[in-house]
Amino acid sequence: MKSLTKELWMDIPQRRMIVSLHEQVEDLVRESGVQDGMVLVNAMHITASVFINDNESGLHADYERWLEGLAPFDPGTDPGSGGYLHNRTGEDNADAHHKRQVMGREVVVAITDGKLHLGPWEHIFYYEFDGRRRKRVLVKIIGE
Repeated sequence: MKSLTKELWMDIPQRRMIVSLHEQVEDLVRESGVQDGMVLVNAMHITASVFINDNESGLHADYERWLEGLAPFDPGTDPGSGGYLHNRTGEDNADAHHKRQVMGREVVVAITDGKLHLGPWEHIFYYEFDGRRRKRVLVKIIGE
């Protein structure tokens, strides 16, 4: 059994942004030498997500609009005026927690013949919902 564990550090200068992790994960799979196994790609922060979907800018813009409609940014603390109770802790990122919950925490992808075993349009992304500080993504590869 082979394994490789790496942390990718993300420095996102704005509040929200989608970043491709695909090539970095492919590089790590090659580095691991695993021919048949699995890779876990996991956002290590509760206001960020890792997801798989199409690498298409219109879809990414649609995610922004859709998620903002579900959990709009509101730094307020009064639930009666749209604010979030979580923001009473001194944070202004309650919306980011909700967005992460919808988009998910991690992805697991099969490795076959030393390559990511994905569908033709599948691509791995990191989605930051509360940027402007350094965050980590865990990549854990196991297999033969």
